[in-house]
Amino acid sequence: MPLYTPPNLTSGLDDTLVETISTVPSFTPLFLLFVFGVVFLGGMVAQKRRIGFSDAPMWAVLGSISSLTIAIIMTLREGLIQVEVLGVVVAFTILSGFWFFTSRGRGET
Repeated sequence: MPLYTPPNLTSGLDDTLVETISTVPSFTPLFLLFVFGVVFLGGMVAQKRRIGFSDAPMWAVLGSISSLTIAIIMTLREGLIQVEVLGVVVAFTILSGFWFFTSRGRGET
């Protein structure tokens, strides 16, 4: 008996993802963390290189909104995302939005 049996690729990409996620439950949170990290770090590095400083709260909001968008799309198919993971993504989006709006001064937009 093999250690890992690959999913049936002829049934469609969504079935393949569901089978992969059922085998490796940490796939979804790590994928969403990867999306957040790419947007957050990539945006901060690009902004720092372009104008000399980076705005961490703004990139945290953009990264969390990107992750939330993908998480909401994943809710369309049963088994792609757990409710707990979706709750954490929504909570982190709200917290990063709160951080963004409280980090601004009165004259800043």
